[in-house]
Amino acid sequence: MPLHIHFSAADLARVTLATEPDPLWEVLLSLHVLQSPAVDPRHERWRAGLTLSPAMRALFDLAPPRGYSPDFLTPAESAAGLESGLAALRRTPRHRLRAELARLAGRAMPSRWAARLASGDRTALTDLTRGLADYHRTAVEPSWTRIEHHVRDDAAARTRILVSRGTGGLLGSLHPALTWRGDSLELDGDHLGRDLRLDGRGLRLLPSFFCHGRPTVLADPALPPVLVFPATTRPAPVTCPAAVSGTDAKPLEDLLGPTRAGTLRAVGDGCTTTELGRRAGVTVSVASYHASILRSAGLITTERAGPAVRHRLTLLGADLLGHRFPA
Repeated sequence: MPLHIHFSAADLARVTLATEPDPLWEVLLSLHVLQSPAVDPRHERWRAGLTLSPAMRALFDLAPPRGYSPDFLTPAESAAGLESGLAALRRTPRHRLRAELARLAGRAMPSRWAARLASGDRTALTDLTRGLADYHRTAVEPSWTRIEHHVRDDAAARTRILVSRGTGGLLGSLHPALTWRGDSLELDGDHLGRDLRLDGRGLRLLPSFFCHGRPTVLADPALPPVLVFPATTRPAPVTCPAAVSGTDAKPLEDLLGPTRAGTLRAVGDGCTTTELGRRAGVTVSVASYHASILRSAGLITTERAGPAVRHRLTLLGADLLGHRFPA
């Protein structure tokens, strides 16, 4: 049966959209990806080159690929960064550890380590946070720039939908399994079958690189409401723009400066740093410098392609240039 998320007018006014990835949600969902038989090709490429220690694989005990994972693994404080999230996890009360791990134990045989954690053993909790930090450093952090760009591009596309179609249009656009009913959002899934009443708290919408399959929510309705969904929007190819001249170029140059504006236009349909310098008429070091600033501003993405890197326009960067992607 589906999950029904019920909104009041106050809830609709408090819907927020995250524009940055949440590190502990990415950790949890990447653990699901590692154990899933079929995943998106981008996830397949990621996990193909990954080697985990036995201690890291022990985290699988808390994160089965389907069904329930404890809510304490993804505290709301993680939105402020990994260290904030791990600090909040270390403060998890013993009664909550027991309750959530008991719920997990009803679905799978707990390990000896998980049993220690459920008993309130603070050493086990310290071991958990250390294991999560080690796993993040090994498996997630090397791909963090790519994860950031993917989430930012999706958030930029959702923002465009919000502006043109309102909050209801945004909520109905997040995933095929989600349907907006006018005052409730229905999430299709045979393992849910309950009502989540926001009661004026609003809803945090969180695009995620590692979320695959259907969107997900926390199991405990008393926790700050969050809806995590796959960040699936990607920049469409952009034709390399012809030189912009005169009046058309001036507003962009006034905003960014002539060299940086020219560098942004030169990215076009994608290029290496060497090609970028040649197109923009600057040295490779100058092109690299301006590309780093454009990337920090969310106007381009940069991904490694063999020994070189390749720059591409994001949705925001293409919009700034006046290009429009298909819906």
